[in-house]
Order: sequence, then structure tokens, then C-alpha cells
Amino acid sequence: MPIPRILSFGDNVVDCYEDQKLMYPGGNCLNLAVFAHRFGAETFYGGAVADDPAGRHIRRALLAEGVDVSRLRSLPGNTAFCVIGSQGGDRVFLGADLGVSIVGPEAEDLALMSKVDAVHTGRSSHIDDWAPHIAARSRLSYDFATAHEIVRLMRVAPHCHLASFSGGELSREQALGLAHRAAGLGARHVLITRGAKGALLLSGSELTETRAEIITPLDTLGAGDTFIARVLTGLLRDERPADLLAAAASEAAQTCSWHGGFGHAAPMEVELHLSKSVAEIYRLTKAIPAPALT
Repeated sequence: MPIPRILSFGDNVVDCYEDQKLMYPGGNCLNLAVFAHRFGAETFYGGAVADDPAGRHIRRALLAEGVDVSRLRSLPGNTAFCVIGSQGGDRVFLGADLGVSIVGPEAEDLALMSKVDAVHTGRSSHIDDWAPHIAARSRLSYDFATAHEIVRLMRVAPHCHLASFSGGELSREQALGLAHRAAGLGARHVLITRGAKGALLLSGSELTETRAEIITPLDTLGAGDTFIARVLTGLLRDERPADLLAAAASEAAQTCSWHGGFGHAAPMEVELHLSKSVAEIYRLTKAIPAPALT
């Protein structure tokens, strides 16, 4: 079976656990690069960190996990961070700063996209305008997270090989409706994770569902990214939908048994005075423009 090659391009942070005074590497794209490698893919991470304790820790963790960091840039400024609290095992975001993490693809990144089997990015990376450029070079995997609005769907879903959504608050009927909307716009596969209610995968007219594993979570951070990574690698290996969904549910449950997205704790060293609310970050952060596709 060929080994899938995946470039994960976009957001990264260190997740700072206030009660532990520890930071863990994280962010949707960073997590996916690590988990997809754990699931047997050859993975590359493209993004930006600063030359500070958090940035150096992210680079060390990626190297320790076997992820190729040749497209990880080092820029002046501060590495992105998110301050995490906990309520009953669920993550609570207390504040964040995106630092230097929001960057667009460079020529070398675009060249690499043409050589891999899939490119993953998502809402938190703020590069939606680049979706057609990515899809012209490779299969696009995109994490919409909780962004279900039709404007974003119309802009990105037509270019998606895999469109993933977080739908823990959705009923089954609402989740199915969302999946069919994304598929109707052109997404080849649509994944909706629903927390304790399981997940569904719509591939053309084929609908597959799985139950969540019943666990008492220590920390749910990274579970959704784990699920997406396992589904993406499974699709690239042409695994049966029922098998890859069951495996993804099991791996996501395993992720809930440790702190941080994929571990690698270090003493917390970030500029907390830069912290902003999540709402303020989404209000202030500008999307990275892309040139017209020719």
C-alpha cells in the first residue's frame, strides 16, 4: 500500500495550560501533520513561528514526531499562543494571540503542494482565497470547524477533497443537511464530527456513520484534529469508510487520555500581555489574499 504524502499548511500555537504552567504544541494544521504521520503518512508542516521559546519548542516537537519542517519559517515577532482553561475535561479558551502564524503559501510551498497527495488547511489559517490554487495542485482537505455559514461553504467547498466540520451541537438531521450542502457544492467527501454522538462521512451518495467510544476524557484538545487526520489518511489509502471511521473514533478517544493535542509539554514561556479574546482575534485578523488563478 503506497504511503500517503500530506502537507499541512497553516495555523500553529502553543496551548498554554494556566493551571499547569505548561505549554503544548498545537493548532489544527500542526496537530494534523503530527497525527497523520503517526497514522502512517509522510507529512510536511508549512507555517511560521518566531525564534522564541515557544517557536523553538514547536520545531523540536515536530522533529521528534518525524514531521518534515523544511517549510517551517522563522519570522520576527512572537509565536502564536492560546491560553487554555478546563471545565469538566472540556477545553475552554481564555485568550490567545496569533503572533506570526498567519502566512500565505510561498513559491516553494506551492511547488511542494504539486508533489504531495493532499494538502490540509482550515478556517483558523485564514487562507480561504488560496483554496483554488491548492486544489489545482493537490487534493484539498479543509477544516471548517464550527464555521457553517453558506458564504464560506460556497467559497471553499467546491475545491475540497475532504471537507470537515465540528457539529457537536447539531442534531443528526442538521448534520446530514450540512453534509449534503457541502457535497452539493462540490466537496467529494464530507466529515462531520459530533463529539459524544459520533461522526458521519458522506462520500457521494454513500453515508457512513460511527458511534463515539464511551470514555471519561482527561482533555479533549486535539480529538477533532485526530479524527480528521485518520479519516484523511484512510481516504488516501482507499480504506473502507466504515473501517476508517471506526479507527478514527478509537484514535480520537485515545487523544482524550493525555494533556495537549499530542503531548510534548514544556514550561510556559509566552507574552501573556498580548492575549486577546477569540472574538477579537477573528475580528482583527485579515485573510491572506491570493492572486487570481490563471
